[in-house]
Amino acid sequence: MDLKEIKAVIDLMTRNGLSEFELEKGDFKLRVKRGPAGEWITSTTPVAAPVPVIQQAPMAMIPAPAVAPAQATPAAAPASGAGLAQIVSPMVGTFYRAPSPDSNSYIEPGQEVQEDTVVCIIEAMKVMNEIKAETRGVIVDVLAQNGKPVEFGKPLFSVRPV
Repeated sequence: MDLKEIKAVIDLMTRNGLSEFELEKGDFKLRVKRGPAGEWITSTTPVAAPVPVIQQAPMAMIPAPAVAPAQATPAAAPASGAGLAQIVSPMVGTFYRAPSPDSNSYIEPGQEVQEDTVVCIIEAMKVMNEIKAETRGVIVDVLAQNGKPVEFGKPLFSVRPV
């Protein structure tokens, strides 16, 4: 990991209000923490055994979240009582409904989606990660705001399963 990537991690933490971040990649371990006076404290140490890296998109290496490490992220979690499912954010980043500001949204309420349908993009560390529905159904509602930060596990869409 080079200095540019570490600066990108700090920038991501600042934009999303995170106070601590930890990454283990192979024999490298990085820990970034904001002290009580707002100063940044970083430390790197070698690790005895490699730790697998979670991949979301083929081109992007995504670090596991510091708060809730998970082996696999469920794409759809049941919504309370309405028979709806939710597509949730698999990472921390900025939510975008379209591939560019001039493009149409990937999906709209009322549109049917399949497991491999791209529903949005989440930007993390300057990498645009396409998020797939990973469930079949009809989009009922968009729960996240375009261009706003999202947290790991935050509901992005409500889906009525078919």
